[in-house]
Formats: sequence, structure tokens, C-alpha cells
Amino acid sequence: MEVKIAKNSGLCYGVKRALQIAKKTRRLKADKVYTLGAIIHNPQVIADLEKKGIHPVNNPEKINKGTVIIRSHGASPGIYDLLKQKKIDIVDATCPIVKNIQKLVSKLAEKEEEIIIVGNRKHPETIALKGHSLGKGTILENEVEARRLPPKKRRAVISQSTQDFNTFTKVAGALMDSTEELLIHNTICKSTQIRQNSTSKLASYVDVLFIIGGKNSSNTNKLYQISKDIQKNTHFIEKAEQITPEMIKGAEKIGLAGGASTPPEVIQEVARKIKSSFKQQYHREKTVQCQS
Repeated sequence: MEVKIAKNSGLCYGVKRALQIAKKTRRLKADKVYTLGAIIHNPQVIADLEKKGIHPVNNPEKINKGTVIIRSHGASPGIYDLLKQKKIDIVDATCPIVKNIQKLVSKLAEKEEEIIIVGNRKHPETIALKGHSLGKGTILENEVEARRLPPKKRRAVISQSTQDFNTFTKVAGALMDSTEELLIHNTICKSTQIRQNSTSKLASYVDVLFIIGGKNSSNTNKLYQISKDIQKNTHFIEKAEQITPEMIKGAEKIGLAGGASTPPEVIQEVARKIKSSFKQQYHREKTVQCQS
């Protein structure tokens, strides 16, 4: 049996950086430390951070003192203004790539009629990007939504950093039919594209593929969708304990791919679980053969 891990699996640069900033902030601050929302879409890591005294809070209105860490997804300008008004210390851990997209949106908002943001409309990064658009941002999730828009003379289209390239190109193509002048900015993170491409290739190679990450992680869900379209034997799990012997029965090649918020040790634990299950299964089969 071969267990192969997709290239670039595990924590991306932005998430690693945010975690490092969070832990450093906890060491330096004597008062309470919060993150605006979960700093990483991984339940095990969040539980560990809470033990260290770093608590996620979704509503900034509920924070009256202490320090707030802006996670890698970023935040709308209104959030910064609110925290400053309440005299809350702010530590900005926004991913530099996301920060650049925010700056792009702000510049586009000064001259474009409409800014299309291709992404998950409930995702914190996308919500924050819309907040930087001066009211000109429209979030679209797919090509169908793009084709419902009325004609415009000028538009700009950008993407959530973890969007899949196929969806982005389909939306941009649909917008070209209803826009006289369309400015297309591919703002998908290169690491995300490499991760998606390697997962796609791996799905074509293996008999079973496990996508590992938090169920509420947007980029991990996209990896699952990409793999599932190619390899029907794709499973979405958060931890090794969810694997059953039936999932890998008869498989000679098993693939693993982790989302941008999946710690490498979680991926390695899944690999160990699979190898252990295979050995136990092989031992049982061998024992039965001997008895016969």
C-alpha cells in the first residue's frame, strides 16, 4: 500500500503567520486576548489556543477591554473603527496577500461602477473585501449568479484568495457577456492554486483520497469538491479517528490532502492511522487464509 500526501498540504503562510502572532501576543499581553472569529478553521487548534488564553469572539460589540487579533482573513474598515472607538488594542494578523487584495479593492472603488468579488458570501475574507469596496462590491458565488446581473458599462472582478480557478474563470466569462469594459484581476493565492492542482492530480492517481481539515474551512471544502469530481472515493475528515477500515478496504494507493488551516501533525496522524488499519486488516486476512 502506498500513502501519498499532496504537495503544499497543510498550513499556508498566512495561517502560520497569524498563529505565530497570536501566540506572541499572548506572551506579551497581561490582559485578555481575543481573536475576531476563529483564527484558524480547525477545532483542535482552537481548543488548544483557548487553553492558552486566546479566545475567539464573533461579535466585536461584546469586547470591552483587552486585545483583539484580526485573523488572516482580514476585517472590514468598520470593524477597525469600532475597536478603536472602544479603545481596544488591535493586533493585525491579516495575511499580506489578503491585505494586498483589500488595497486593490479600495483603489478600484475609486473609479469603477461595480466590483465583483467571486467567493463565498459568508466567508470572513469575502465579507471584509466587500467592506473595503465603498458600497460598490457585489459578491458572486458562481456563473449562474453572474448571468443574472444587468448590463454595465464598466466592471472589475476579483477573487477571494482561496477561490478555485475554474469557478473564477467561469464567472469572469459570464461577466464579459454583460459588461462593455471588464477589468479582470486574478487574486487567487498562488499557494491555493498549487494546492488545488496537486490535489486534482493526486485524485487521478489514487484509489481513495482523504481531504483533511475543518468542516467550516472554505478552501478545504473546495479541495473536497475538486477531488470528488475526479475520484468518487473521496472522504472529508477532520481527524484520524474518523477513518474506518471500510474506507480503505482494497485500496492500493491512498492520497491525503490538507487544507490551508490543517496542521501538518494532523495529516501525519491520519497517515499513521491508515497504515495501522492496513496492517491490522492484512493480518486478519492472512490469519483467515491460514485457517482455511
